[in-house]
Amino acid sequence: MRKGIGKLAAVALLAAPLAVTGFASPAVAQESKLAVIDVRRLVTDSVAGKEALEKLRKLQEEKVAEARTRQEELDGLRKRISEGRLSLAEDKLADLEKELEEKATAFRRFQEDAEREISKRQEQAFAEIERQMAPVIEQAGQEGGYTLIFNKFQSGLVYADEASDITDLIIQRFDAAAAAAPKP
Repeated sequence: MRKGIGKLAAVALLAAPLAVTGFASPAVAQESKLAVIDVRRLVTDSVAGKEALEKLRKLQEEKVAEARTRQEELDGLRKRISEGRLSLAEDKLADLEKELEEKATAFRRFQEDAEREISKRQEQAFAEIERQMAPVIEQAGQEGGYTLIFNKFQSGLVYADEASDITDLIIQRFDAAAAAAPKP
């Protein structure tokens, strides 16, 4: 949603000075109707957004649990090495240290891969929500007679009267459209 809404905001920012400085016709400048939406709330408060966030939370919990298991395994191996320094043969100790090094490397790779997977899944989920929400925003904009709809927190906007915030309307319409759509 960031890219699509961001592009809309960029066009609006370029067009706004024209309307203010008189390059646009006075009738157009007077008829402009602006609105803002809080994209974060679209994700956190919509049914689809809540479902996506819940799936991401579960994935993250799974990765954390697996990381905890791997960390405990590393800690156990470190303990064995520490306790065996005096009693184990040099070759056995070297084997354990090599195993520790390999498992530590695997653990770091696991962490990096887990972070990438979570990030990728988040991007995919939010892109899907954006794809589904774009027509709802467009329809609400047309029906409400809005000239421009800004992303409240990512458009460079520094103030917006709460009366211009149509986030709740978009969430209601999006949830209604999602409920009416057949489930795959």
